[in-house]
Amino acid sequence: MANSYLVEPDVNFVKQLKTMGGETLKKCYQCATCSVVCPISPDDRPFPRKEMIAAQWGLKDKLVGNMDVWLCHHCNDCSTYCPRGAKPGDLLNAVRAYSIQKYAWPSWLARIVPDARFWWLLLGIPVAIFLFILGVTGHLHIPEGEIEFAHFFPTLLVDIIFVPLATFWIPLVFGIGIYRFMKDIHANAVAEGKTRRKELNVPDFLKTVICTLPTILSHNKFSQCSQNKGRYLSHILVFFSFLGLFVVTNIFFVALYILRAPGPYPIFDPIGITTPVKLLALVSGIGLLVGSLLMLSNRLKDRGENIGKGSYFDWSLILVVLGLAATGLLSWFTRLLHIPSLAYPIYFTHLVFVFCLFAYLPFSKLAHLVYRTLAMAYSRYSEREPCE
Repeated sequence: MANSYLVEPDVNFVKQLKTMGGETLKKCYQCATCSVVCPISPDDRPFPRKEMIAAQWGLKDKLVGNMDVWLCHHCNDCSTYCPRGAKPGDLLNAVRAYSIQKYAWPSWLARIVPDARFWWLLLGIPVAIFLFILGVTGHLHIPEGEIEFAHFFPTLLVDIIFVPLATFWIPLVFGIGIYRFMKDIHANAVAEGKTRRKELNVPDFLKTVICTLPTILSHNKFSQCSQNKGRYLSHILVFFSFLGLFVVTNIFFVALYILRAPGPYPIFDPIGITTPVKLLALVSGIGLLVGSLLMLSNRLKDRGENIGKGSYFDWSLILVVLGLAATGLLSWFTRLLHIPSLAYPIYFTHLVFVFCLFAYLPFSKLAHLVYRTLAMAYSRYSEREPCE
């Protein structure tokens, strides 16, 4: 006798998906065009046809924890060719947004980050913290003389705020989310017959994570898209620009606190770009700006019926990255031109964007980089895809 399955529709789940970008899901009539045209859908139990029917029925357990939802790169080949305009790509994007909320901790913050009603609160938190710190330490004014951001917002105060965010907060929240996520996708894969491995062997899984990294670094899944090839360039620019800025930040941190390099060293020259480190910072900043502008342009392109326009969840991250890049470069430029009345407020705004990126990263669209990497690795671990 075939295994039975108790259908328990969750109407509220369907309503939530509709508000997060999946409002057209009821148009699907299961023709399977989406699964046929998707260039990266695996031959074994391909997506997104089965995910569309699960969404229509409100079968949350079939979607949250489903690795296939994360294998989708939202290139929208499926949405472009859908004869009914059901937009499967946008539906899977909505499921990913919902899943990030479910796995992230604390739950109250996971709920408000993707909610457009609370954008003012999320921006107001770092503004209030920074103004308080600057006021208490006597730095709430524009310094006279040569522009030096450390005289306005001392480096030690910046690090007291951001180092705990990077070394404690982000690993803690992602650690909780990853534990929940891996537990769910393994249980789902076993239940759906996507793997023959009954137990999740961590050392073996970590090997597939390493095996997956070249695919992540090359972004070659994006290059397989036929309808939205522009996403490849924008994503590769943003990804490697962040990587470059990460390297620069760590070099400065090591130089300041481990090597204890004094200020006059060329690496700390606030304006010059004669050292490789400063040049990398400038190139990465420009790459981040160009990449985020390309993302913005791709979202605004008219592909018919607003395919791939995205929800607030998508737009909020693009705008934060764009603001981060623009204020970072403008801080350097206004400093170069010696305009303190602009340089210091822009630098303050830049730190606000940095805080938003760090503090809300595990709850934002950027979290998909972690969860998608794990899902792609698990797909190889389950032997649905080869580990090349």
